[in-house]
Amino acid sequence: MKEYRTIQEIAGPLMLIQQVEGVTYGELGEIELPNGETRQCKVLEVDGSNALVQLFDSSAGINLADSKVRFLGHGIELAVSGDMLGRVFDGLGRPKDGGPEILPERFEDINGTPMNPSARNYPSEFIQTGISAIDGLNTLVRGQKLPIFSGSGLSHAELAAQIARQAKVLGTTTPFAVVFAAVGITFEEADFFVTDFRRTGALDRTVLFMNLANDPAIERISTPRMALTAAEYLAFTMGMHVLVIITDVTNYAEALREVSAARKEVPGRRGYPGYLYTDLATMYERAGRRFDSEGSITMIPILTMPEDDKTHPIPDLTGYITEGQIILSRELHRHGITPPIDVLPSLSRLKDKGIGEGKTREDHSGVMNQLIAAYARGKEARELMTILGESALTELDRLYAKFADAFEKEYVSQGYQTNRSIEETLTLGWKLLTLLPKSELKRIKPEMIDAYYPKDGE
Repeated sequence: MKEYRTIQEIAGPLMLIQQVEGVTYGELGEIELPNGETRQCKVLEVDGSNALVQLFDSSAGINLADSKVRFLGHGIELAVSGDMLGRVFDGLGRPKDGGPEILPERFEDINGTPMNPSARNYPSEFIQTGISAIDGLNTLVRGQKLPIFSGSGLSHAELAAQIARQAKVLGTTTPFAVVFAAVGITFEEADFFVTDFRRTGALDRTVLFMNLANDPAIERISTPRMALTAAEYLAFTMGMHVLVIITDVTNYAEALREVSAARKEVPGRRGYPGYLYTDLATMYERAGRRFDSEGSITMIPILTMPEDDKTHPIPDLTGYITEGQIILSRELHRHGITPPIDVLPSLSRLKDKGIGEGKTREDHSGVMNQLIAAYARGKEARELMTILGESALTELDRLYAKFADAFEKEYVSQGYQTNRSIEETLTLGWKLLTLLPKSELKRIKPEMIDAYYPKDGE
């Protein structure tokens, strides 16, 4: 392996090496210091015989004249094996739980290959998260990409942990696994996830990748791809249903902006690189189902919207690539609703494909539409009540306002430990609809009302 002593300059995390041969973009390198210490780097740019690399570690202590660089001939790889389940890794796939190194079945390039569109199978199977606001109204379907849009300080970490604990595919014996990638989070958040998964036993079916806020930016860019590479192995080699949860995509995009600025690239919207859309798409589009495999990858990326702004580039571009969004509300959070899911602007574009007879229950579609319509009208009635006073409302509007309050307190707010089956969610929906006159249930077929409307005393 050829070694180079031609380090020309170091600027922050970047290093320029001259007179290199056969080096390619994305290739890994090792820098050996005079004391024998080695540090890793990755090629960002090749210009003739010059290579610009980014260091994974600090550049402190590197002597330009006496340090050696060698290139390894491959990009960042992950050692994959079924033994990954139940383990905690850092952002570069190194064990972080004190356990032994993984004995790999093989090494996979973390950049993967895009899924051939003609090999994609349409998502159509219901995934039960145990959370009524998702299962009942914005249903998650196997193979879907459904992001959660949150705000700074909202309880997306608790919601992510709850989904990871409770999610399962109904009516199948195919094993289910969770790959959890924590990107740029604090030590306290990392400790919360690991402790919660261990306490509940969810860790046994989970692979955790932890990238902390004080880890290098270049590692942060690799962490989601590490998780997706592990998910692809579990799904398409071992035939498992895999749920990938990535939190927080905003930290990933900030790291991308940091690297882009260090390379002096022309910035796009809000300083993010112009290729942010393409870069996010290369991650999100690795989720899905394939005709030739029992396994599948379902993805829930979680991102905090800067200043709660849905038009910010990160949520904006994510919304274009994915199939809907779950939005957390600061107002509901202030009122103690947990999880604070705002069901009206939330959307699952594939929900109609995963509900109904044989998947959830025949009355699901009607109940879902009726609950959303009633809640929307109830919120309007509450706003009118605030402006005009309760006496200005009709009796029916007062019933709708009462329904909106009950809906938030009983249906949406279930805490982070309650795991509701889809039957419990639908039954609760019917119970709430009894607050309204039967004549108002215009979005449910009469035969469904006859079959499922609660009888007196139920």
